[in-house]
Amino acid sequence: MLARLPRPADPNLLVGFEKADDAGVYRLSPGLALVQTVDFFTPIVDDPFTFGAIAAANALSDIYAMGASPLTALSILAWPGSDELDDLEEILKGGAEKIQEAGAVVLGGHSIRDPEIKFGYAVTGTIRPDRVKTNAGARPGDALVLTKKLGTGVIATALKRNLAVAAHVEAAVRSMLTLNRAAAAAMSRLEVHAVTDVTGFGLLGHAREMALASGVTLEIEAQRVRFLDGAVEYAKIGAIPGGLNQNREFVLACVEGGSEYDDLLFDPQTSGGLLIALPAPDAARYLRKYPDAFPIGRVLDRQEKPLRIV
Repeated sequence: MLARLPRPADPNLLVGFEKADDAGVYRLSPGLALVQTVDFFTPIVDDPFTFGAIAAANALSDIYAMGASPLTALSILAWPGSDELDDLEEILKGGAEKIQEAGAVVLGGHSIRDPEIKFGYAVTGTIRPDRVKTNAGARPGDALVLTKKLGTGVIATALKRNLAVAAHVEAAVRSMLTLNRAAAAAMSRLEVHAVTDVTGFGLLGHAREMALASGVTLEIEAQRVRFLDGAVEYAKIGAIPGGLNQNREFVLACVEGGSEYDDLLFDPQTSGGLLIALPAPDAARYLRKYPDAFPIGRVLDRQEKPLRIV
């Protein structure tokens, strides 16, 4: 459907929707560009303040994935319209505090009445046009680095089914609340070829986008991927979110090989980490600068399929 939409013919549009990148980029002047994104979803945790903060961190992530700095945010809210507004106040507070932590400003927003709660932000950031990071520059020989463990979707599903251990939920929440600001800052002065954040389409869904946009194949070593505590066990007992199966259905035809961790490689992430492609020497420097990150594979010349799991 997107392929049939009219393509803008504006020379200042630096990144549009053609390659499924994390945000759009529009040049205002030779030294300044706007980076814009939007993201919102239904509650993923029970605590309303935490839900609001996670929604904000998730929306901000797209800005960091482009190498930009967040500037302003507009909230997007769907609310049942009940008179009990304490939870709503906590959601808005949690989001506002996380936006403030990022150094950005909430300008306002828009709300509608809806039986299902939804919340998030449209975020605008700024960047120099010559410093924009996209998902389209991965080169054969690059190393692949991931900055957060996987498993938030499976753990959230286990929580909804009363299967999750409290310590596992707490660790997943800490991960989702962590801004990708420091992970993005660690890319400074390194030769980074491509970046994307790993969110709703899971690791393999976003890796597919990077591979297709770059014209390469991404080889992922499943044994090197790290998972949040409890995620592997919950996947084995069937705590599989619906989005995971949808991701698998969409992406599987692009994948060669497999592993015992396939479920988690398709797991939809909320406020996930950055997937970065960069030369091996710079990858080693990045891992020293940002020790939470870990290598997960490499970039190959284009093979029969854009993704290869070993």
